[in-house]
Order: sequence, then C-alpha cells, then structure tokens
Amino acid sequence: MRRNIETGLIKPPAPHAWAIASKGILCSVHAPIRPDGSIENGNATQQTEVTLADLKATLKAAGADFNDVILVQIYLTSLEHKTAVDEVYKRFFVEPYPVRACIAVSELPTPGTIIEIVVTATLSN
Repeated sequence: MRRNIETGLIKPPAPHAWAIASKGILCSVHAPIRPDGSIENGNATQQTEVTLADLKATLKAAGADFNDVILVQIYLTSLEHKTAVDEVYKRFFVEPYPVRACIAVSELPTPGTIIEIVVTATLSN
C-alpha cells in the first residue's frame, strides 16, 4: 500500500506527490523550495543546501536518514554547477555514497531553479 509522506512543503502545483513510501521503499523529489513555499533562487551552493535540507526533513518524516538513500538522480540546468553541488552533497552524504546520476537539462519545472533531485531510499518500518 502506498502512503504519502508529509514533507512539510505546500502541496505541489502539478499532479504529483513530494514523497511516497511503499513496500519498504521511499521515492521522493526535491527542489530548492522552503516549507513556506518560497523558492531559493540563489547560486548552486544555496539552492543545493535548501534542496538537501528538504530531503533531510523528508527522510526524517519517513523514519529514515541519508544512510538509507540508495539512488540519487540530480538534474542541473548546467553541468557548470556540478562542482558546487558536489561540495554541498559531501556535507550531507558519507561513504559509501549512494548510486548517483547527474543529468544536464535545458530547464526545470520550478521557475528560477537550477537543481532538482530525485531520491530512492530503503525504509525499515
């Protein structure tokens, strides 16, 4: 059975959930959106910090943490941001790192954002 994980974010404007748990797996999507709905439109470092803070809150709400993450898909509007993203990423994740893909896209659905992250994690409960 699928269950919605309350992330603390406002309901997304598109027809999707921020995080769903099912059969011991958590799937979630993260952008630099704060719980009050405001968007961080600063540089890659600032946007990544807000995005990963959102992931941290979502993992906690699901009963998990960064050690439970097994797959990370990072979408960037330019690979020029990758170095800054990697620096922030290493403050949240530790070795052994999850499997990761980093994909350059022409734009993202949330205006003004340069990063979006999709995560798969395992849940023990």
